[in-house]
Amino acid sequence: MHSGHACNVEEERYSERVYTIREGEMLELTCLVTGHPRPQIRWTKTAGSVSDRFQDSSVFNETLHIAKIQRHQGGRYYCKAENGLGSPAIKSIRVDVYYLDEPVVTVHQSIGEAKEQFYYERTVFLRCIANSNPPIRYSWFRGRDVLSQGSDKGVEIYEPFFTQGETKILKLKNLRPKDYANYSCIASVRNVCGIADRRVVFRLTNKTAPASIKLLVEDPIVVNPGQTVSLVCITTGGEPTPSLNWTLSSGSLPEKSLMKDGTLTLPAIASEDAGIYSCIASNNVGNPAKKSTTIIVRALKKGRFWITPDPYHNDDNIQIGREVKISCQVEATPPEELQFSWLKNGRPLRSSERMVITQTDPDISPGTTNLDIIDLKFTDFGTYTCVAALRGGAIPEISIDVNISSTTVPPLFFSFLVPPNLTVPRGKSPMAVREGDTVELECLVSGKPKPIILWSRADKEAPMPDGSMQMETYDGVLRIVNVSREMSGSYRCQTSQYNGFNVKPREAVIELIVRYPPAVEPVWQEVRQGLGRTVSMNCRVLRAHPSRVLRYEWRLGSRLLHAGTFDSRDDTDYTVRNLAREGYGEYTCDIINEVGPGRCTFLVTGETPPTRHHPAAECFNFH
Repeated sequence: MHSGHACNVEEERYSERVYTIREGEMLELTCLVTGHPRPQIRWTKTAGSVSDRFQDSSVFNETLHIAKIQRHQGGRYYCKAENGLGSPAIKSIRVDVYYLDEPVVTVHQSIGEAKEQFYYERTVFLRCIANSNPPIRYSWFRGRDVLSQGSDKGVEIYEPFFTQGETKILKLKNLRPKDYANYSCIASVRNVCGIADRRVVFRLTNKTAPASIKLLVEDPIVVNPGQTVSLVCITTGGEPTPSLNWTLSSGSLPEKSLMKDGTLTLPAIASEDAGIYSCIASNNVGNPAKKSTTIIVRALKKGRFWITPDPYHNDDNIQIGREVKISCQVEATPPEELQFSWLKNGRPLRSSERMVITQTDPDISPGTTNLDIIDLKFTDFGTYTCVAALRGGAIPEISIDVNISSTTVPPLFFSFLVPPNLTVPRGKSPMAVREGDTVELECLVSGKPKPIILWSRADKEAPMPDGSMQMETYDGVLRIVNVSREMSGSYRCQTSQYNGFNVKPREAVIELIVRYPPAVEPVWQEVRQGLGRTVSMNCRVLRAHPSRVLRYEWRLGSRLLHAGTFDSRDDTDYTVRNLAREGYGEYTCDIINEVGPGRCTFLVTGETPPTRHHPAAECFNFH
């Protein structure tokens, strides 16, 4: 009962069923289930997690559909059926995905014989390897001549024990003039699943040499944001001509980057583009050549301050005659260019016996400066400003104001400092939105200075919409574009740990509800029935939000047949008795909530199906 996409379906020991299929073909597994009430069905893979991004409509259907299966999707698939009576019924099958990649020939010198031009030495190794399933058989040719063990005294072919599969290495001993030739490696999986052999050719000459390169840039490269940076890499040797490629140690290259003839251009560079960039040259001879440079993008961010002793700490109040320390910290890139200055009431402040300005050792507490006011006096009241800047002045400086004032009597208090606080505006939690809309989650933040707000998931260990585990905002608003149902849940907003006070971070939680139309089954089904017979069709809700109140509408073409609402059921039936010719056609059932409809479609036809046998013990159809 399969349509030819499967290469083979066989029984192994212990009655295990193995389904083999070529990569890129369509996989369909159908689980035949009986039971009353009608069982709910769920497909999972390898111990029960839906980890391979099945199509959403397939996971909860009798039929699991993967349009173009990939090698990583091989494994054991489980069909689980349960209706609340007894234990769930579970059947499984192993899917084996076959593939054969293009082989690659690499050339290496023997260990201990490395010299400047090692290909004038006597021994060369040609290694052929390709990824495949099942394992590959390799064969070698020199020109049109087959090379086999013992056929040529200057040739050895062997398979090292430490390699997986059937990797073949060709060893050329005491190189002779005839050894400089075209070598072909044929990789074969014996035409299994119709996969043809693959062939690669390497030309060995007396000029064959590994790649060598040179970078025409400094290391490191310190730039300002918005600049255009060009990294130039040139080849200085190698035969065959090496190919050049650039990589970034922290992940993929920026989307805006351009590469041409070994030159990588980064227009309008930003802080997130910083990192170690490597030029790699490869010609499959020896090891690839690699040279790297580091790009540092100047930046100043996250200005913070704190006061010792803390005026809001009950155990230790600031008093006239005591010492007060104001500490200021920023994140600077590169840290060695960071410069601090202090102002009092807008005028430069210099270090003195009573006003001691220090900058903390960068290795202990990077980016920190301290102002110690010894023997605090009334004349010391005023506005103190910490200014952080990078040498050269290309980056806007950061300034932080701290206001110190008092009443006529101690203890001293800070009238311009307000501890941070967070609240959720009325009507902003829970937030209900439609799938695909843009939503703004808002936490009202107060305090002087106003703290940075950190957002994270509160209900589960899951990434934020941008893929990170935590996001920062400065206005207390988290904006999510094109919201999906997976983003439903609780979101936590909290003040940054560094907020100028020895108080615990404040936090609040907002509930996000994403509404989406019903997901139904079957999405499409063909029903064959003869004239005068009875046809029954069933449309079932898998999930929806809101899940109540749901309406359903049955139609034949555009004609409304039946409509109603669900009570405690999650499915609706429509039956045609004594089927007439005008009863043939396309029936639709729309199940509707306030967001929109989900549609089941049934094509009722009188065509006679081919005769097929359904064994009682059969568990799967294969398509």
